[in-house]
Amino acid sequence: MDWITGLQKAIDYIETNILESIDYEEVAKCAYSSSFHFQRIFSLLTGMTVGEYIRNRRLTLAGIELSISKSKIIDVSLKYCYETPESFAKAFTRFHGVTPSAAREPGANLKSFSRLSVKIIMEGGDVMDYKIVKKEAFKVIGKARSFSNDNSISYAELPKFWSESYSDGTLETLIKLIKSSNQVIGNAVLGICDSVNSVDSKHFNYSIGVESDVNEVPDGYSIIEIPASTWAVFKCVGAMPNAIQDMWQKIYSEFFPQSDYEPTQGIDFEYYPEGDNSKADYISEIWLPVRKKA
Repeated sequence: MDWITGLQKAIDYIETNILESIDYEEVAKCAYSSSFHFQRIFSLLTGMTVGEYIRNRRLTLAGIELSISKSKIIDVSLKYCYETPESFAKAFTRFHGVTPSAAREPGANLKSFSRLSVKIIMEGGDVMDYKIVKKEAFKVIGKARSFSNDNSISYAELPKFWSESYSDGTLETLIKLIKSSNQVIGNAVLGICDSVNSVDSKHFNYSIGVESDVNEVPDGYSIIEIPASTWAVFKCVGAMPNAIQDMWQKIYSEFFPQSDYEPTQGIDFEYYPEGDNSKADYISEIWLPVRKKA
């Protein structure tokens, strides 16, 4: 199943169960995907998290109900999955700009967030530099941390992790450990995303590391096994983090819908060679494990 069809099935599932407690694992199954991978791609393609979409839809429907019915506010809050009228009122006011009680007034201005519908449209026209390569397995030494699948959280926390690694000497240590010969992928610092070996389905592991085969691993660091794979490698030109973020969005909105390849949802990584990553001509890469579409 391609991502367009899978995404629509997942959205339909959310809408059907909008008044229930929604399990992201069940949503992801509609797209034949892991929870991590679905939430990641949903955010890349829509510009919002799954949680934000669900919240905005519930508050839209709650606003309609309050404006046209005599339902009690406490009943509406429970119906749309808020534990208390206070938490509902806070979220409602933030979204609509008026309180739930004010929403009942004639002429009250309310906001509407429409249901998503996936459509294939003509877009793109951009040149994407990529290559398909096969690589044997290799080892990385890195520093790992667990992050929430909620992209609104991880987008803020991941840059902090990189900043800490610059300031606390982690990157300096890693660069000294780079394998000097017979490299599989080359001399670079990697940002490795791993949902396969995460502590649970609500988190993923992210490591900053380098290809290395040293025997002694420094305290606080670990070995990450990158399996042999067929990789789609995308060239990114531009300053970080915008260049890499823009490329991620293009990969899933333009490349995969039209390509003969699909992601395998394994370990993937960003590839950062030496250089000033704040420059407009800085070159980085995204490596994604892929397979031919059936």
